[in-house]
Amino acid sequence: MVVGGSLSLVAGIILLGAGAYQATHDEPERVHGANVTVLSFTDFDGTIYDRAVPATPSPTPSPVPATPVPPPPPPLRDSPYRIVMPSVGVDASVVTYGLDANQVPEVPYNGYDVAWYDFSARPGTGGNAVFAGHVTWSGHAVFYDLDLLNPGDDIFLVGTDGTRVNYKVSEVFLVDASDPNALAVMGPSGGDTMTVITCGGSYFYVGGIAQYDYTHRLVVRAALTSIEPVGG
Repeated sequence: MVVGGSLSLVAGIILLGAGAYQATHDEPERVHGANVTVLSFTDFDGTIYDRAVPATPSPTPSPVPATPVPPPPPPLRDSPYRIVMPSVGVDASVVTYGLDANQVPEVPYNGYDVAWYDFSARPGTGGNAVFAGHVTWSGHAVFYDLDLLNPGDDIFLVGTDGTRVNYKVSEVFLVDASDPNALAVMGPSGGDTMTVITCGGSYFYVGGIAQYDYTHRLVVRAALTSIEPVGG
């Protein structure tokens, strides 16, 4: 599988809204000192006079800073793990990959490993964990039957320590490999999801080192259903 185009990592923009300030001018009949409290006292000869004193504002409690809640550790931590898709016979090692010098996602150098991209979320931490693998590699590769997955099928990530992160397929679809917008499937998904990518569509000659490529990319989306910790 060769992912075309570059991956753009877009930073979020925080828009700060400024409060409006309205200036006022003194008017002849304006009541001055409207914000003070008037205390009454009796003079020596029995007359009443008023003494104006500044109002004592109610004490404003100091805000108690919220104690940040640290995010839970990734359920698989740093232990090796495998990706298992029982319905299509996948049981493969997951290897961490990133971007090359041209900002293109790297792919495994063999037909049996599956890439997890370190620019995506770690599985089970609330974001979109992105995986990729080949469909052919001098014959059938790890994701040769990925197009046979159906919504409702299970995908498991199984750690060597016994942890298991469980997903259920929600959709399977193709995207045009020449469309730069297709890379959006690697971006945030708004939930705890998994995205698995391989080649799809028609096989055609492109020449050069690659020789052949596919017209599309097959994308499988799956949603987290449960996490089974060690001993769970």
